[in-house]
Amino acid sequence: MTLQDKFWETKTLQEMTTAEWEAVCDGCAKCCLNKFIHEEDESLEGPTDYIMPEETVYFTNIACQYLNSNKCECSCYENRTVLVPDCVKLTKENLKDIFFMPTSCSYRRLQEGRGLPSWHPLLNNGKKSLMHKKQMSVRNKTISEAAVRLEDFEDHIVSWPLNDLD
Repeated sequence: MTLQDKFWETKTLQEMTTAEWEAVCDGCAKCCLNKFIHEEDESLEGPTDYIMPEETVYFTNIACQYLNSNKCECSCYENRTVLVPDCVKLTKENLKDIFFMPTSCSYRRLQEGRGLPSWHPLLNNGKKSLMHKKQMSVRNKTISEAAVRLEDFEDHIVSWPLNDLD
């Protein structure tokens, strides 16, 4: 199926077809990074659907064990939510809870009315090369969660996922 030219400028995310929705993903793989929320009440652990005003989302350079960091692709994309139950699967229904995505995320940018970034593959003949060149992907910046103990996650906090060039 051929996508309509610049469909993201004429349709809301809610109006997009499945193919258009998937094409909005820039393929940066930042959603595959392990993140955590610092909570004052340490007894609260696990996935959350919201963030409190006093909380902060911290990104790490620790990636899901199924991420191919060089290609910025999941090695088991179709089965990811079965193999990793708390895997981020962004949908039209949960888009309002996008706080856990970095500001450079194309879905977040469109939701916030900021348009696609200049390095997005849809603006570059479907290629990810400019995204990688501009350091907007996780390409070769991560380590697998299989190589890190949970108690050491705080040692891997990084700020680069929050970079947003445009």
